[in-house]
Amino acid sequence: MIEMRSLGASGLATPRLVLGGNVFGWTAKGEEAFRILDRFAEAGGTLVDTADVYSSWVPGHRGGESETLIGDWLRRRGSAGGVGVATKVGYSDGLSPTVIEAACDASLKRLGVERIDLYYAHKDDADTPLEETLAAFDRLVRAGKIGALGASNYGAGRLAEALAVSDRDGLARYTVLQPEYNLIRRDRFEGALQRLCIERDIGVLPYFGLASGFLTGKYRSSADSGKSVRGDRMAAYLDARGIAMLDALDAVAAEAAATPAQVALAWLAAQPGVTAPIASATTLAQLEELLGVLTLELTPAQAQILTAI
Repeated sequence: MIEMRSLGASGLATPRLVLGGNVFGWTAKGEEAFRILDRFAEAGGTLVDTADVYSSWVPGHRGGESETLIGDWLRRRGSAGGVGVATKVGYSDGLSPTVIEAACDASLKRLGVERIDLYYAHKDDADTPLEETLAAFDRLVRAGKIGALGASNYGAGRLAEALAVSDRDGLARYTVLQPEYNLIRRDRFEGALQRLCIERDIGVLPYFGLASGFLTGKYRSSADSGKSVRGDRMAAYLDARGIAMLDALDAVAAEAAATPAQVALAWLAAQPGVTAPIASATTLAQLEELLGVLTLELTPAQAQILTAI
Protein backbone atom coordinates (compact mmCIF):
# COMPACT_ATOMS: atom_id res chain seq x y z
CA MET A 1 0.00 0.00 0.00
CA ILE A 2 1.52 3.34 -1.06
CA GLU A 3 1.47 5.98 1.66
CA MET A 4 -0.12 9.28 0.63
CA ARG A 5 0.94 12.45 2.40
CA SER A 6 -0.90 15.75 2.61
CA LEU A 7 1.14 18.58 1.12
CA GLY A 8 0.81 21.03 3.97
CA ALA A 9 -2.31 23.19 3.75
CA SER A 10 -2.30 23.15 -0.06
CA GLY A 11 -5.12 20.63 -0.41
CA LEU A 12 -2.81 18.42 -2.49
CA ALA A 13 -1.42 15.00 -1.60
CA THR A 14 1.51 12.98 -2.90
CA PRO A 15 3.26 9.71 -2.22
CA ARG A 16 6.91 9.87 -1.16
CA LEU A 17 8.20 10.93 -4.58
CA VAL A 18 7.58 13.90 -6.85
CA LEU A 19 8.88 13.54 -10.39
CA GLY A 20 11.33 16.22 -11.42
CA GLY A 21 10.66 17.69 -14.85
CA ASN A 22 13.93 19.56 -15.36
CA VAL A 23 15.13 16.83 -17.76
CA PHE A 24 12.08 16.89 -20.03
CA GLY A 25 12.83 18.40 -23.40
CA TRP A 26 16.54 18.20 -22.56
CA THR A 27 17.97 14.77 -21.69
CA ALA A 28 14.57 13.03 -21.77
CA LYS A 29 12.62 13.59 -24.96
CA GLY A 30 9.92 12.10 -27.16
CA GLU A 31 8.62 8.61 -26.53
CA GLU A 32 11.08 7.85 -23.72
CA ALA A 33 9.89 10.92 -21.80
CA PHE A 34 6.27 9.91 -22.36
CA ARG A 35 7.01 6.39 -21.11
CA ILE A 36 8.60 7.82 -17.95
CA LEU A 37 5.55 9.97 -17.28
CA ASP A 38 3.17 7.08 -18.02
CA ARG A 39 5.01 4.79 -15.62
CA PHE A 40 5.10 7.44 -12.88
CA ALA A 41 1.34 7.87 -13.17
CA GLU A 42 0.80 4.11 -13.22
CA ALA A 43 2.85 3.76 -10.01
CA GLY A 44 0.61 6.20 -8.19
CA GLY A 45 2.57 9.43 -8.65
CA THR A 46 0.45 12.56 -8.31
CA LEU A 47 2.76 15.52 -9.01
CA VAL A 48 5.29 16.46 -11.70
CA ASP A 49 7.55 19.42 -10.95
CA THR A 50 8.74 21.81 -13.66
CA ALA A 51 9.44 25.53 -14.25
CA ASP A 52 9.04 28.06 -17.02
CA VAL A 53 12.85 28.35 -17.37
CA TYR A 54 13.48 24.62 -17.95
CA SER A 55 15.68 24.13 -20.02
CA SER A 56 16.96 27.60 -20.93
CA TRP A 57 20.55 26.62 -20.03
CA VAL A 58 20.77 24.35 -23.09
CA PRO A 59 22.22 26.02 -26.20
CA GLY A 60 19.36 26.83 -28.58
CA HIS A 61 16.68 26.53 -25.87
CA ARG A 62 14.65 29.47 -24.59
CA GLY A 63 12.88 27.95 -21.61
CA GLY A 64 9.44 26.34 -21.63
CA GLU A 65 10.69 23.12 -23.24
CA SER A 66 9.80 21.03 -20.19
CA GLU A 67 6.33 22.53 -19.84
CA THR A 68 5.69 21.99 -23.55
CA LEU A 69 6.62 18.31 -23.36
CA ILE A 70 4.48 17.77 -20.26
CA GLY A 71 1.62 19.55 -22.05
CA ASP A 72 2.05 17.23 -25.04
CA TRP A 73 1.88 14.27 -22.65
CA LEU A 74 -1.29 15.57 -21.01
CA ARG A 75 -2.96 16.09 -24.39
CA ARG A 76 -1.84 12.65 -25.52
CA ARG A 77 -3.43 11.05 -22.44
CA GLY A 78 -6.60 13.04 -22.81
CA SER A 79 -6.53 13.83 -19.08
CA ALA A 80 -4.01 14.07 -16.28
CA GLY A 81 -5.35 10.87 -14.74
CA GLY A 82 -4.69 12.10 -11.21
CA VAL A 83 -1.30 13.65 -11.97
CA GLY A 84 -0.97 17.35 -11.21
CA VAL A 85 1.65 19.83 -12.39
CA ALA A 86 3.75 22.21 -10.34
CA THR A 87 5.59 24.96 -12.17
CA LYS A 88 7.42 28.16 -11.27
CA VAL A 89 7.83 31.81 -12.18
CA GLY A 90 10.39 34.51 -11.49
CA TYR A 91 13.79 32.88 -11.74
CA SER A 92 15.13 35.29 -14.36
CA ASP A 93 12.69 38.20 -14.45
CA GLY A 94 11.64 38.70 -10.84
CA LEU A 95 8.20 38.64 -9.26
CA SER A 96 6.48 41.84 -10.32
CA PRO A 97 2.74 41.52 -10.97
CA THR A 98 3.27 42.07 -14.70
CA VAL A 99 5.82 39.26 -14.91
CA ILE A 100 3.74 36.85 -12.82
CA GLU A 101 0.53 37.37 -14.79
CA ALA A 102 2.18 37.07 -18.21
CA ALA A 103 4.25 34.05 -17.17
CA CYS A 104 1.24 32.26 -15.72
CA ASP A 105 -0.71 32.64 -18.95
CA ALA A 106 2.30 31.42 -20.95
CA SER A 107 2.70 28.36 -18.71
CA LEU A 108 -1.01 27.56 -18.93
CA LYS A 109 -0.77 27.68 -22.72
CA ARG A 110 2.31 25.45 -22.91
CA LEU A 111 0.81 22.95 -20.47
CA GLY A 112 -2.58 23.05 -22.20
CA VAL A 113 -4.46 23.27 -18.90
CA GLU A 114 -6.87 25.75 -17.37
CA ARG A 115 -5.33 25.66 -13.90
CA ILE A 116 -1.84 25.12 -12.53
CA ASP A 117 -2.12 22.83 -9.51
CA LEU A 118 0.87 24.33 -7.67
CA TYR A 119 2.56 27.58 -8.69
CA TYR A 120 5.87 28.61 -7.11
CA ALA A 121 7.79 31.82 -6.77
CA HIS A 122 11.02 30.30 -8.12
CA LYS A 123 13.23 32.48 -5.93
CA ASP A 124 12.87 35.53 -3.76
CA ASP A 125 12.75 38.95 -5.43
CA ALA A 126 13.99 41.55 -2.96
CA ASP A 127 13.28 44.37 -5.44
CA THR A 128 9.52 43.79 -5.56
CA PRO A 129 7.48 44.36 -2.38
CA LEU A 130 5.99 41.14 -1.05
CA GLU A 131 2.61 42.87 -0.96
CA GLU A 132 2.69 43.30 -4.75
CA THR A 133 3.90 39.76 -5.45
CA LEU A 134 1.36 38.11 -3.17
CA ALA A 135 -1.49 40.28 -4.41
CA ALA A 136 -0.69 39.18 -7.97
CA PHE A 137 -0.68 35.51 -6.94
CA ASP A 138 -3.91 36.04 -5.01
CA ARG A 139 -5.64 37.43 -8.11
CA LEU A 140 -4.61 34.35 -10.09
CA VAL A 141 -5.91 32.04 -7.36
CA ARG A 142 -9.24 33.88 -7.30
CA ALA A 143 -9.40 33.71 -11.10
CA GLY A 144 -9.04 29.93 -10.94
CA LYS A 145 -5.71 29.88 -12.77
CA ILE A 146 -3.76 28.58 -9.74
CA GLY A 147 -4.71 25.96 -7.19
CA ALA A 148 -2.01 26.41 -4.53
CA LEU A 149 1.01 28.65 -3.99
CA GLY A 150 4.57 27.64 -3.20
CA ALA A 151 7.90 29.32 -2.51
CA SER A 152 11.21 27.97 -3.77
CA ASN A 153 14.63 29.01 -2.45
CA TYR A 154 13.22 31.23 0.33
CA GLY A 155 14.99 31.62 3.64
CA ALA A 156 13.21 31.47 6.98
CA GLY A 157 13.06 35.24 7.43
CA ARG A 158 11.56 36.07 4.06
CA LEU A 159 9.14 33.15 4.18
CA ALA A 160 7.91 34.25 7.61
CA GLU A 161 7.54 37.80 6.31
CA ALA A 162 5.55 36.61 3.29
CA LEU A 163 3.22 34.57 5.52
CA ALA A 164 2.67 37.62 7.74
CA VAL A 165 1.77 39.77 4.71
CA SER A 166 -0.74 37.17 3.49
CA ASP A 167 -2.31 36.92 6.94
CA ARG A 168 -2.49 40.69 7.38
CA ASP A 169 -3.91 41.46 3.94
CA GLY A 170 -6.13 38.42 3.52
CA LEU A 171 -4.15 37.11 0.55
CA ALA A 172 -3.51 33.54 -0.58
CA ARG A 173 -0.39 32.29 1.18
CA TYR A 174 2.49 30.01 0.43
CA THR A 175 1.56 26.49 1.52
CA VAL A 176 4.52 24.61 0.00
CA LEU A 177 8.28 25.16 0.18
CA GLN A 178 10.84 23.79 -2.26
CA PRO A 179 14.32 24.07 -0.74
CA GLU A 180 17.63 22.49 -1.69
CA TYR A 181 18.03 19.65 0.80
CA ASN A 182 19.88 16.35 0.77
CA LEU A 183 22.29 14.31 2.87
CA ILE A 184 25.23 16.47 1.76
CA ARG A 185 23.54 19.89 1.84
CA ARG A 186 21.49 20.15 5.04
CA ASP A 187 22.11 23.66 6.36
CA ARG A 188 19.81 25.39 3.85
CA PHE A 189 16.73 23.76 5.37
CA GLU A 190 17.43 22.36 8.82
CA GLY A 191 16.93 24.76 11.70
CA ALA A 192 14.70 27.84 11.58
CA LEU A 193 13.27 27.14 8.11
CA GLN A 194 12.35 23.57 8.98
CA ARG A 195 10.72 24.67 12.25
CA LEU A 196 8.72 27.37 10.46
CA CYS A 197 7.37 24.88 7.93
CA ILE A 198 6.29 22.48 10.65
CA GLU A 199 4.67 25.25 12.73
CA ARG A 200 2.78 26.78 9.77
CA ASP A 201 1.74 23.52 8.06
CA ILE A 202 3.85 24.14 4.96
CA GLY A 203 4.51 21.08 2.83
CA VAL A 204 8.15 20.58 1.91
CA LEU A 205 9.33 19.12 -1.40
CA PRO A 206 13.14 19.23 -1.48
CA TYR A 207 14.99 19.47 -4.78
CA PHE A 208 18.46 18.04 -5.51
CA GLY A 209 17.48 15.13 -3.25
CA LEU A 210 20.29 13.09 -4.81
CA ALA A 211 22.76 16.01 -4.91
CA SER A 212 22.63 16.17 -8.72
CA GLY A 213 23.25 12.41 -8.84
CA PHE A 214 26.19 12.21 -6.45
CA LEU A 215 24.21 10.20 -3.89
CA THR A 216 23.45 7.50 -6.45
CA GLY A 217 27.05 6.37 -6.00
CA LYS A 218 27.79 6.75 -9.70
CA TYR A 219 30.52 9.31 -9.10
CA ARG A 220 33.39 8.02 -6.99
CA SER A 221 36.30 10.04 -8.38
CA SER A 222 37.02 12.95 -10.71
CA ALA A 223 37.41 10.41 -13.49
CA ASP A 224 33.65 9.75 -13.30
CA SER A 225 32.67 13.32 -14.17
CA GLY A 226 32.05 12.39 -17.80
CA LYS A 227 29.25 9.97 -16.90
CA SER A 228 26.52 12.58 -17.36
CA VAL A 229 25.91 16.20 -18.31
CA ARG A 230 25.90 17.01 -14.58
CA GLY A 231 29.24 15.34 -13.91
CA ASP A 232 31.12 18.62 -13.63
CA ARG A 233 29.17 19.39 -10.43
CA MET A 234 30.60 16.40 -8.57
CA ALA A 235 33.93 17.99 -7.64
CA ALA A 236 32.17 19.93 -4.88
CA TYR A 237 31.09 16.68 -3.21
CA LEU A 238 34.23 14.57 -3.66
CA ASP A 239 35.82 15.37 -0.30
CA ALA A 240 36.33 13.19 2.75
CA ARG A 241 32.77 13.76 3.97
CA GLY A 242 31.30 12.96 0.57
CA ILE A 243 33.25 9.73 0.27
CA ALA A 244 32.26 8.77 3.81
CA MET A 245 28.63 9.38 2.89
CA LEU A 246 28.89 7.10 -0.14
CA ASP A 247 30.44 4.39 2.02
CA ALA A 248 27.60 4.72 4.53
CA LEU A 249 24.98 4.63 1.79
CA ASP A 250 26.58 1.46 0.42
CA ALA A 251 26.44 -0.19 3.84
CA VAL A 252 22.84 0.79 4.58
CA ALA A 253 21.73 -0.14 1.06
CA ALA A 254 23.24 -3.61 1.40
CA GLU A 255 21.49 -4.10 4.74
CA ALA A 256 18.15 -2.80 3.42
CA ALA A 257 18.33 -4.67 0.09
CA ALA A 258 18.06 -1.32 -1.69
CA THR A 259 20.24 1.01 -3.75
CA PRO A 260 22.13 4.08 -2.49
CA ALA A 261 19.73 6.37 -4.36
CA GLN A 262 16.70 4.73 -2.75
CA VAL A 263 18.28 5.00 0.69
CA ALA A 264 19.19 8.68 0.21
CA LEU A 265 15.64 9.53 -0.82
CA ALA A 266 14.13 7.43 1.98
CA TRP A 267 16.26 9.35 4.50
CA LEU A 268 14.90 12.61 3.10
CA ALA A 269 11.30 11.40 3.16
CA ALA A 270 11.71 10.51 6.85
CA GLN A 271 12.92 13.96 7.97
CA PRO A 272 10.56 16.09 10.08
CA GLY A 273 8.46 18.41 7.96
CA VAL A 274 9.39 16.82 4.63
CA THR A 275 6.50 15.61 2.49
CA ALA A 276 8.40 14.06 -0.41
CA PRO A 277 11.69 14.48 -2.26
CA ILE A 278 11.82 15.52 -5.90
CA ALA A 279 13.93 13.40 -8.24
CA SER A 280 14.17 13.17 -12.01
CA ALA A 281 14.81 10.26 -14.37
CA THR A 282 16.05 10.21 -17.95
CA THR A 283 15.26 6.54 -18.52
CA LEU A 284 12.61 4.07 -17.43
CA ALA A 285 15.27 2.08 -15.57
CA GLN A 286 16.20 5.15 -13.53
CA LEU A 287 12.55 5.79 -12.72
CA GLU A 288 12.02 2.22 -11.57
CA GLU A 289 14.88 2.67 -9.14
CA LEU A 290 13.45 5.95 -7.84
CA LEU A 291 10.04 4.34 -7.29
CA GLY A 292 11.63 2.18 -4.61
CA VAL A 293 11.36 5.11 -2.20
CA LEU A 294 7.58 4.74 -2.23
CA THR A 295 7.82 1.72 0.06
CA LEU A 296 11.34 1.73 1.54
CA GLU A 297 11.40 2.29 5.32
CA LEU A 298 14.76 2.80 7.00
CA THR A 299 15.20 1.64 10.58
CA PRO A 300 16.07 4.34 13.13
CA ALA A 301 19.58 2.87 13.36
CA GLN A 302 20.06 3.01 9.59
CA ALA A 303 18.84 6.60 9.41
CA GLN A 304 21.14 7.60 12.29
CA ILE A 305 24.20 6.23 10.51
CA LEU A 306 23.54 8.64 7.65
CA THR A 307 22.52 11.56 9.86
CA ALA A 308 25.70 11.28 11.90
CA ILE A 309 27.94 11.84 8.90
